[in-house]
Amino acid sequence: MGRLVTTLTRAVRQRVLARTGAVDLSRLDKVPESLAWPLRRDGTAPSARLQATRNADPVQRLVRLFGMEVWLVTGDEECREVLADSASYSTDIRPYMGRSGSATDGDIGGLGFTDPPDHTRLRRLLVPEFTMRRLQRLAPLIQQVVDRQLDELEAAAAHAEDGVVDLVPTVAFPVPFLVICDLLGLPDERRETFRSLATQRFDVTGGGPGTLGAIGGSREFLLAEVARQRHDPGPGLIGQLIREHGEEISDFELGGLADGVFTGGLETSASMLALGTAHLLEHRELWHRLRADPSIAPALVDELLRLLSVVQVAFPRFARHDVVVAGRSIPAGSVVLCSLPAANRDPRTGPGDDLDLDRAGPGHLAFGHGFHRCIGAELARMELVTTLTTLAQRLPDLALAAAPEDLEHRALSIVFGVESVPVTLHAAG
Repeated sequence: MGRLVTTLTRAVRQRVLARTGAVDLSRLDKVPESLAWPLRRDGTAPSARLQATRNADPVQRLVRLFGMEVWLVTGDEECREVLADSASYSTDIRPYMGRSGSATDGDIGGLGFTDPPDHTRLRRLLVPEFTMRRLQRLAPLIQQVVDRQLDELEAAAAHAEDGVVDLVPTVAFPVPFLVICDLLGLPDERRETFRSLATQRFDVTGGGPGTLGAIGGSREFLLAEVARQRHDPGPGLIGQLIREHGEEISDFELGGLADGVFTGGLETSASMLALGTAHLLEHRELWHRLRADPSIAPALVDELLRLLSVVQVAFPRFARHDVVVAGRSIPAGSVVLCSLPAANRDPRTGPGDDLDLDRAGPGHLAFGHGFHRCIGAELARMELVTTLTTLAQRLPDLALAAAPEDLEHRALSIVFGVESVPVTLHAAG
């Protein structure tokens, strides 16, 4: 989803430059509050304002910006209606950037910003690699990665003077990173460069330009890797698609797909691992239940996905024509944003703010909905189930080393997360 921030920034900048010839929004150091407030949280929960908005009016005009109406959809049923309607909405942002909309035109790749027929063709190439049968071959790898990272966690704690270690750089980030590297087929000698680029995407100390530069850097890396594997296909996803489809897919398209797998599978999974573990350690009864009965892990993971909803906004939809949602008339050309955290806690259709294992299931919107639903959803579930189950079994006394309210959450981000999760591995005394 980091690419979503980049693309939206560029899209708005293009429209302003076309109108004024003088303004460059890439230099802005903050998002207007009229657009920012739906991204704010109360702890890990959607803000009280966002939940009140959903309960009172689940479809409302958020703001008019540079001649475009921006609408916010917050209800579960209403979000599903928008996200499932590919006839009324486009996700292709290229026409808003003065480009033709062809999959080979411009600097946007992947599935998220692509409409049929390009989306249909590209997704058809990728789907076979993400079936449960294919993904099961990664199960031993995921377990090996988790075990190795817990070894590193224990070593770091043993060397820490106070026994406190941060779960984010030792477990939450490296587990999905290493799995993605193996999935894509990146050779070992190139992973350190890739790790540096990936880490920078999480580091906001350099401001927007630093983060956007890191995003561009990772895409350039993947495009170069695709070009290299075109002549020497590796054992992973990139090489497999080259071997099976050859000239049917261009380097640009394949690089976009690889970047989509990377951005969708790293930032979201790392955030979920960090936040999910922190939630379980805060609610010890859940931690003890998981340790006593690992079979609850799939249901528990789905409820954590629903409650935490780290992807805050689905890919923006652009109304192709006038549409009506929940009795509200949305004019053609409007941008429609679906708030996934608000929808996932909608009390009209689910348990709301309560974690309910009896009602848990994959029907939440954490992975989106419709034909743009995250293609890597099952891989993310596998990583979460394996990591949380192994943590609970191997480190039953794992505990937060800070009060939950003192954890530093990302204040304003498309992918919600926590900067660090300090923990102790053993009970005091």
